Amino acid sequence: MAKNPKAADSRRGCSPTRRPQPRRAKAAPAASSAPDIEDLAPAVPAAAPAALRAQLLRWYDAHRRDLPWRCASGGEEERAYAVWVSEVMLQQTRVPVVVGYYERWMARWPTVRSLAAATQEEVNEMWAGLGYYRRARFLLEGAKQIIEKGVFPRTASALREVRGIGDYTAGAIASIAFNKVVPVVDGNVVRVISRLYAIADNPKESSTVKRFWELADQMVDPLRPGDFNQAMMELGATLCSKTKPGCSECPISSHCQALALSHENSSVQVMDFPRVVPKAKPRRDFAAVCVVQIAQGLEEEAPDAKDNDNLFLLIKRPEEGLLAGLWEFPLILVDEGKTDFQNRRKAMDKYLSKLLSIDVGQRSDVIFREDVGEHVHIFSHIRLTMHVELMIINLKDGVDRLCKKGADSTKLKLVNESSMESMGLTSGIRKVYNMVRAFKEKRLAVSEKGHVPTRKRTRRLKQ
Repeated sequence: MAKNPKAADSRRGCSPTRRPQPRRAKAAPAASSAPDIEDLAPAVPAAAPAALRAQLLRWYDAHRRDLPWRCASGGEEERAYAVWVSEVMLQQTRVPVVVGYYERWMARWPTVRSLAAATQEEVNEMWAGLGYYRRARFLLEGAKQIIEKGVFPRTASALREVRGIGDYTAGAIASIAFNKVVPVVDGNVVRVISRLYAIADNPKESSTVKRFWELADQMVDPLRPGDFNQAMMELGATLCSKTKPGCSECPISSHCQALALSHENSSVQVMDFPRVVPKAKPRRDFAAVCVVQIAQGLEEEAPDAKDNDNLFLLIKRPEEGLLAGLWEFPLILVDEGKTDFQNRRKAMDKYLSKLLSIDVGQRSDVIFREDVGEHVHIFSHIRLTMHVELMIINLKDGVDRLCKKGADSTKLKLVNESSMESMGLTSGIRKVYNMVRAFKEKRLAVSEKGHVPTRKRTRRLKQ
């Protein structure tokens, strides 16, 4: 947050309440060349905060969306907790997706104290499918930290001391829940401010980010800071969208320099602001995934054996890094040149033998093993291609021996089919599980009771 936004503006040679001086245009190589956006002088004064605030707040009061976190009841701390949860969920996630998750979360953990008593696994399961799981870890750690201190922080500076709370979330909680006159700057606010002031600089550069915070600090309404900040975000999320801005309906379009420039010069569009910065191409990773199904006593059991006899092996990921602490099927990264089934199976057999005491072919009876297919899962910075296989085995030493001899029994568990259907899994692992189900239904003729075929039946299929 800028401590002296007016001084910063004077150094740039402009003030939000005064008409900026025209910039000197660069020499054009040819008469037909279109001018750069940076060379065009704003055609209207920068947005006057008083008029802008009033117009934007009137629009917000009449058109704001009915969202559950805006209706949170209770005192200031209960309101702060609701804002905190919703804002963390909304990071990198669309509102329609968040609503259901938020309602389920608040029904289970309605207060920061109830969340602090939860386990990481419970939180991960509730979060499953929402993505960016680090956010869920920080919510839990932050709740524990607040309860340890005994008070919910009320200022933006104090809130930034909580694990996982940055400038944006601190500003949102402080302004919305505690009526502190502090700004917020997220992607939606950046888009609105960039267009209001025709800021064509790279929005990712630190100097430009600082300018956005300075302007937001100067604009925030002193009487209704929380509503004003929500109005800015609401405008960016609805009318002032990335590709189809509704300028004719915008309550503050008369202050918008980008709109004025677009009227004066046909080569300029409102969508040119903020500048689009090309994203770095995601890293390409490749993985072998083995869905290990343990069928205990398959050939000896009657056809109506319970699904508890068919167990899936899940492995807990490391507590740090990507998808930290979440459960998945046995998965190992492989080189791009070694994604053929022989290399993948060799690597997977070594992994199972070393970490889980499953010696394929020696300590287990492989009933069935076959490739299922590929699934490409996109993370923010990784494009992961998962080569999936299904392996159905009988353990000669039994399930109990497997759990006892594993390197760390807290990092593996066996889950029956009913639990697999209901437990929280990441969207990628859920997709893999659904692939395996569809494969079994097609290739293994699974009965209505969900049992795998007998060993004899499997051999006929493989021939």
